[in-house]
Amino acid sequence: MNNQGPQPLLGLRTAIILLLGVLTALSAGTLTVLAGGAVASGILAGGTAFAAAVLFFHTIIA
Repeated sequence: MNNQGPQPLLGLRTAIILLLGVLTALSAGTLTVLAGGAVASGILAGGTAFAAAVLFFHTIIA
């Protein structure tokens, strides 16, 4: 019987990639709103930045 305990839900690489994506999305959304855009525009910019950042970091992090 194996008594190692529960396995993590996400691997370290996945967690780092998603964290960097969230930080990028928050930055892009905040900058959009501070530049005079509507909150809805900030949310859309953040979502787009999240998708692009996750694809980017997935490619460059081995």
